[in-house]
Amino acid sequence: LAYSGQSNLKKIVLECGGEKPCLVLKDADNLDVVAQHVCNAVMWNMGQNCSANSRLIVHRAVADPLLERINHRLREWSTGNPLDPHQQLGAIVSEAHYERIMAHINQATQEGATLVEGGKALPVEGQAGWFIEPTVFRDVAPSMRIAKEEIFGPVLAVIEVDDDDQAVQIANDSDYGLTASVFTQHLSKAHRIANALRAGTVTVNTYGEGNHATPFGGYKQSGFGGRDNGIHAHDQFTEVKTIWIDYSDQSADSLD
Repeated sequence: LAYSGQSNLKKIVLECGGEKPCLVLKDADNLDVVAQHVCNAVMWNMGQNCSANSRLIVHRAVADPLLERINHRLREWSTGNPLDPHQQLGAIVSEAHYERIMAHINQATQEGATLVEGGKALPVEGQAGWFIEPTVFRDVAPSMRIAKEEIFGPVLAVIEVDDDDQAVQIANDSDYGLTASVFTQHLSKAHRIANALRAGTVTVNTYGEGNHATPFGGYKQSGFGGRDNGIHAHDQFTEVKTIWIDYSDQSADSLD
């Protein structure tokens, strides 16, 4: 945006990511499936994904059984050579970003979050690069840095809540609003909460970003200037013009 202002004010569309929430309500059905979606949402591409659901906001009644299933599934996310089809996690994109993720992990521990899985650098024999174990923190307060800033790494912050309204309030208490997920077996509740979440894309009982037919972009600091995909994407490649014509007879006789 700054470069545009310094040049010729060309149009800019920015997709800026953020700290995305995944809401698991008390009535969520089939926690095994929920755990699978949660792991995919935060660990895919080592968490280096703009729509990674790095905040798990879960009702206390289902927190323990869900975390047990998540931790079990994360053991299947082996780390190593990304060209090896047997490995699910590869290297962090750069040393600078690796250091940034590790700083978030260390800061979360210092602020009082409970490390329940991972949290360590992971040397991979015969591989150059920067590797981090799949990491899960519990007892995360919404005010902690790990819940406020985008980590962009394989780190899940678990926040427990007492009811649906609290879950929505915490989810929306963010500078970002790119994507969100909600898991519930009640359709009316799914509609109500999806409408209340301040995010450009909300998935229900699944994780995803939509497809080429659905607009993709975010609210607040997660997006600026337009949407990718869908018919809305055409707006950023077109100019709107108004042509106003008076079709009445402008002769002197008609004016008289």
